Amino acid sequence: MATDLSVTFTGLKFVNPFLLSSAPPTESDSNIMRAFDAGWGGVVTKTIGLHPVINVKGPKTKFLRATPDSSRLSMQKRPGTALHSSWNWELISDKTLDWWVPKIERVKQAHPNRILIASIMAGSGSDRELAHWQELATACQDAGADAFELNLSCPHMDRQDMGSNIGKDQGLISVVTKAVKEVARVPVWCKLTPSTTDIVAEARASLAGGADAIVSSNTFPSLPLIDPDTLDFEMNVDGYVSSGGLGGPAILPQSLAKMAQLTQAFPDGRFSGIGGIADFGHALNYFLLGCGTVQVCTAAMLDHAIGPNVIKGLIAGMTEFLERHADRGWRSLEDFRGLRRDRVVSHSQIKRPDTKEYFGGRDAPEGYASV
Repeated sequence: MATDLSVTFTGLKFVNPFLLSSAPPTESDSNIMRAFDAGWGGVVTKTIGLHPVINVKGPKTKFLRATPDSSRLSMQKRPGTALHSSWNWELISDKTLDWWVPKIERVKQAHPNRILIASIMAGSGSDRELAHWQELATACQDAGADAFELNLSCPHMDRQDMGSNIGKDQGLISVVTKAVKEVARVPVWCKLTPSTTDIVAEARASLAGGADAIVSSNTFPSLPLIDPDTLDFEMNVDGYVSSGGLGGPAILPQSLAKMAQLTQAFPDGRFSGIGGIADFGHALNYFLLGCGTVQVCTAAMLDHAIGPNVIKGLIAGMTEFLERHADRGWRSLEDFRGLRRDRVVSHSQIKRPDTKEYFGGRDAPEGYASV
């Protein structure tokens, strides 16, 4: 029996569970169509809003690299380095809703069988702002968008009623989600911020508002490093910097921890995982914790902007994985999804050693002064 990479997630049929996340790679219809041509199962648009957006002057995204034979981390390009993370302070799309509507129509006409999710964002705290969410949703679904991803997680919006500032307020989350659900004819996904004390509480508020799925995580709030020679931040405008979002390999373990909290709290929920995915081994972590789809950004940006080689590797990796485990009867993602969710337990449930020679979990004598 042949393997099947397709998944049904929030009622939508994806040819594979690999999506491009809302980010610079999905900021235009041409990029989105290139992504579908390359093989991605779904694409989430760059976040669409109604308010005029003017991005910072100069670079919006850079990549932090590590030197294997030293402790140096820097955004400076140099040979022999390994990717540590991405850092960006780009705001939502600077294109208007009127610009996006015909682009969504064009993409869906060219790729009617691929899933296009519209990422949208407005404010909160007033009927006027809730109406903005509904205006965005109505326009995008009328243009052909297959689902919405509510951006409740952007870590660098100055407005106190937008982005992660909504995502930290359970009341606002629920009200916004409910407002979109009132006009939505397609599934609604809520993208949450990892910058919160209890992401389960925010997810509960999303689900109470009617969310069909939870997406986690967005980038982690952070600052670029200071160059020790110039004493300037490695990414700045006229010497000044503001908080941006850290993504890529560095956040994979952190994002997995957030996802484990969510899938354990809501075992019957639907989750799309984001953070540090570059190959199938990374994606597998999210699947084994219970995710039905995963989203990729940093790795794709470094691969011809939309990741043609990344998606090829993801598809090949999942195909090989299913073939290797065919003797277990595994033919699709549903056969192994969530199999390691119950292995994440409270710290007190981890067995302690019986021996007196206990070195804090390290192999003796690593980390200890010699005697």
